[in-house]
Amino acid sequence: MPQLLLFPDPQPLVERLGREFFRSAPECPGVYLMHGGDDAILYVGKAKNLRKRLTHYRVANPERLPRRHLRMLRAVRRIVFRECANESAALSLESELLRSLKPKFNRAGTWPSKPRFLLWRAEGIHLEFAIGEQPGPEWHAFGPMGSMVFMLRFLLVRLFWCLSQPELGLAGMPAGWAHGNLPEVVRINLGDSLSEAVALLNGFFNQEREAFVEWVRARPRCEQHPFELMSFQDALEALPERFPNGAAYTAPYPNPANI
Repeated sequence: MPQLLLFPDPQPLVERLGREFFRSAPECPGVYLMHGGDDAILYVGKAKNLRKRLTHYRVANPERLPRRHLRMLRAVRRIVFRECANESAALSLESELLRSLKPKFNRAGTWPSKPRFLLWRAEGIHLEFAIGEQPGPEWHAFGPMGSMVFMLRFLLVRLFWCLSQPELGLAGMPAGWAHGNLPEVVRINLGDSLSEAVALLNGFFNQEREAFVEWVRARPRCEQHPFELMSFQDALEALPERFPNGAAYTAPYPNPANI
């Protein structure tokens, strides 16, 4: 039998805002702004489903939540929603608000990151990925972007590793790769598929996504574990939604200072 609590966990936001507030929150993508007693904005977050996201704030368990989080929940006096058309729009709005408002309890995204480009090229039989501030003429590029470029490269490396090494799977990646600890230049052996992969990848970042998606889905992956297939599909679906603001460039590259 589950252990009964002698005292229930505190619910400061439920006590302050009421249960009906949580029940009536919109079930759509958007951004939520948490205001303090002086109406200063304490925290900005985004959600694919605002109502579902708010359920994470109902209970303030002191044994499970960090002190910073508990202090924030005790300080919030009201929450304002800004509904968005989709998760991508919510992500863009959240990023804009974080940089302009710099809320007290947000740590990531409150200062603009150094602009960087995702870089890729064909080298022998390998597809190579890198990150740089100024793409050279031998690289294809997507950007400029902020720190999210590191997540984008990680997703693509995981994606192409699963395509090229289905018998090894994610567990067979070089040490550290599965956790995002990638070398400066990542090299993945694609063999005879290299030129086709590069062409389709270029099209993907030039808003021609259907051909790339269909090519990826048609690749043999029968030896992968179901968990790895799920991760593979998640990565594929995440690419167009998480990184909508970059632009693709092909050689010869423009001067990044003029972009």
